[in-house]
Amino acid sequence: MTSRWKSIGLATIVAGLTLTATYAEAAGVLTIGRREDSTTFDPIKTAQNIDNWVFSNVYDVLIRVDKTGTKLEPGLAESWTTSDDGLTYVFKIRDAKFSDGSPLTAEDAAFSLLRIRDDAASLWSDSYKVIDTAVATDAHTLTIKLKHPSAPFLSTLALPNASVISKKGMETLGADAYAEKPIGSGAFSVSEWRRGDRIILKKNPYFWQADRVKLDGVEWISVPDDNTRMLNVQAGQLDTAIFVPFSRVAELKKDPNLNVDIDASTREDHLLINHAHGELGKKEVRQALDLAIDKKAIVDAVTFGQGTVANSYIPKGALYHYADNLQRPYDPEKAKKMLAEAGVSNLTLTYLLRAGDEVDEQTAVLVQQQLQKVGITATLQKVDPSQEWDMTVAGDYDISVNYWTNDILDPDQKTTFVLGHDSNNNYSTNYKNEKVKELVAAARLELDPKKREQMYIDLQKMAKDDVNWIDLYYSPYINVSRKNIENFYQNPLGRFFLEDTVKN
Repeated sequence: MTSRWKSIGLATIVAGLTLTATYAEAAGVLTIGRREDSTTFDPIKTAQNIDNWVFSNVYDVLIRVDKTGTKLEPGLAESWTTSDDGLTYVFKIRDAKFSDGSPLTAEDAAFSLLRIRDDAASLWSDSYKVIDTAVATDAHTLTIKLKHPSAPFLSTLALPNASVISKKGMETLGADAYAEKPIGSGAFSVSEWRRGDRIILKKNPYFWQADRVKLDGVEWISVPDDNTRMLNVQAGQLDTAIFVPFSRVAELKKDPNLNVDIDASTREDHLLINHAHGELGKKEVRQALDLAIDKKAIVDAVTFGQGTVANSYIPKGALYHYADNLQRPYDPEKAKKMLAEAGVSNLTLTYLLRAGDEVDEQTAVLVQQQLQKVGITATLQKVDPSQEWDMTVAGDYDISVNYWTNDILDPDQKTTFVLGHDSNNNYSTNYKNEKVKELVAAARLELDPKKREQMYIDLQKMAKDDVNWIDLYYSPYINVSRKNIENFYQNPLGRFFLEDTVKN
């Protein structure tokens, strides 16, 4: 499911936000400004944070990641046991209900896991093919048998895209209708989705932790322009906003009415390369691109000291990050020589970027200038944020900056999605290396931590050698909120704990 943001004049935005803010203040509704609208509420059909960060408070998962972003804790599964051979998992499903008041059972959990494994539209199937059977032995007991022992299995159950959905609701409504108005089991339910404008959530009285929820509702409001979004928070027309531009942090910190939260993250920004487009299919050309880009200059210019140069697709601080991974130096002369040796000259690339994203636009100009020095012309193609993802998935780009934040604790998720996956063409890069793909699958099954760590070190080395993409930088989450908002918190995996947020 996709959407296209409608152009709205600034005056209209401000007027609309003012009216909403008045209602929200009276009703205990938290307003959150973000860049783009969601694309779908079907968990298996998206890999975007704009979707998953909303999913996490509309749906619930069997196992959750805690607030620190370092440990697993019970979710809809209140407990579980594992057989000695590591092949059978038995989950005790707690007494819970969906947002329509219907009981949530082990059958719904089994249905959800088999759907993410088997549905042709699933972007995540590879990570769940290890499941042999998933059966509800009774209403509160889910038994899963694996084909092989799997080190990341429990972590994969915390993925927002593996959220438990209503079997009856999906079969009755159909996937398209369910994706518009889902039946969830989280802290909030979807009251209304105004495409291109906002998603209106209301407190879910059937949530198994309903007593924990302090808010009456949440509105996720699309304000694509970074500066407009910040001004709306400063003016009190929004309670909070995410994706604070690095350039605005110092100024916003001086505002006595605001809190600026800088939270640890697993975010990595990178330059996607479409390997299926002509000369970009040559490894030597991609290596030349890596040498031609001055990452330190980009970090200094656009992150204002908040970012650090990245050297691996596995972010710093995450499990099995290889600190000594290769980081190619900025060497435009060597880049020119490599391009010449590869028989490439006058290369012209289409650089796809989101309009209104201050950091992306600054990065694009710098990359464009740096590539020009080695004889590569990068033509910037600015598109609305809601279009950019569709075009990336369709392969309508040569290069494009994007970012990733981990959704589970184990590196298998990201590694599978960007290096060893079929259904999404490795994050739409069309990267192909059969040895890498085989190692990705083997690392998932290896239970010895030391052997497994070496596998991921090897994968980081191989990805860097192939230049599956160009690692740019790591950075924290930066969000801003009004002083009357408490506990607006995002853990390192990106989940907002809105069930704990308070609006005074």
